[in-house]
Amino acid sequence: MPRPIFYKKPYSDQFTSVWTTLRVFVQSGLIFCFLVSPLWAQTTTGKNPSGSTTTALPEPSTLVAKGEYLLRAAGGCSCHTDSPNKGKPMAGGRAIHTPFGTFYSTNITPDKTTGIGTWSEADFVRAMTEGVAPDGNHYFPAFPYTTFSSITRPDLSAMWAYLRSIPAVSQPNRPHDVWPPFGWRFPLPIWKWLNFSPGPFVPNKSQDERWNRGAYLVNALGHCAECHSPRNLMGGIKNGRRFSGGEHLSPEPVIAANLTTDQKTGLAGWSETDMVWLMQTGFRPNGDDVQGVMLELIEQGYQHLNQSDLEAIAYYLRTLPPQTGLPPKKGE
Repeated sequence: MPRPIFYKKPYSDQFTSVWTTLRVFVQSGLIFCFLVSPLWAQTTTGKNPSGSTTTALPEPSTLVAKGEYLLRAAGGCSCHTDSPNKGKPMAGGRAIHTPFGTFYSTNITPDKTTGIGTWSEADFVRAMTEGVAPDGNHYFPAFPYTTFSSITRPDLSAMWAYLRSIPAVSQPNRPHDVWPPFGWRFPLPIWKWLNFSPGPFVPNKSQDERWNRGAYLVNALGHCAECHSPRNLMGGIKNGRRFSGGEHLSPEPVIAANLTTDQKTGLAGWSETDMVWLMQTGFRPNGDDVQGVMLELIEQGYQHLNQSDLEAIAYYLRTLPPQTGLPPKKGE
């Protein structure tokens, strides 16, 4: 049967890996985190300098409209809408399943009590590029600031303008359901030191404009590697394994497809036209349709992008070197 873009993984396998991870985590440095993180927490990562992509933002020219387009390029920020329970747009509460437990997305509407209505633009930029809340607390990396750090400052300003324009929804944030020590915030500066390299997207001068636009859409706005990459014992993306498929971070307990050009488990047999067609319609080259999270990303995000941006994404993905990924499970 053709491999789906996403397919489910039994929780029984995840429980085993969780306890293994917990044992290794404790043995490999939890005491160190206890001793040094209070001091480390007094510092923050470096501020994100302004950057620019090699292409202009698409029309229309108003800042709010640009911001909406950019959020579409980020998959419509569908993780912040609890669609399975008919939640209101951007009001949070969506479950994000990981081997460490379940995180719940936050309310990012401009409600002043339960959302981000009291934030400044600087607060928003710091959250997106440093993973730090206005009160100084560090965010868990279930919020993909590790990737959003690459978004350029002008694009962040446009996204902020759009989020300020959407209806405010009064809905308190739901507490995370995560096993200790993974639900503790004070070790997070150590996690960042080991797994996070902040900074804006820098165009590759050896590549053309189309390639760089695709790279920016995939690696910054689209944050595709967050779901489509395997993770290490601490939950960071494995070095050298980006886009080879992942199973650890998604709104559903699924395995995300290998996006590289690997012959057996990747997209080697797909043309750029095939990729654009899937992002526009949700249909694979063989006529099967995608389901679940990927379908949401298409409906809320990618099908609203212009043709040139979709082609840039496909063009970039076709240049990813092949990596062996997770094989589909029998019968799926």
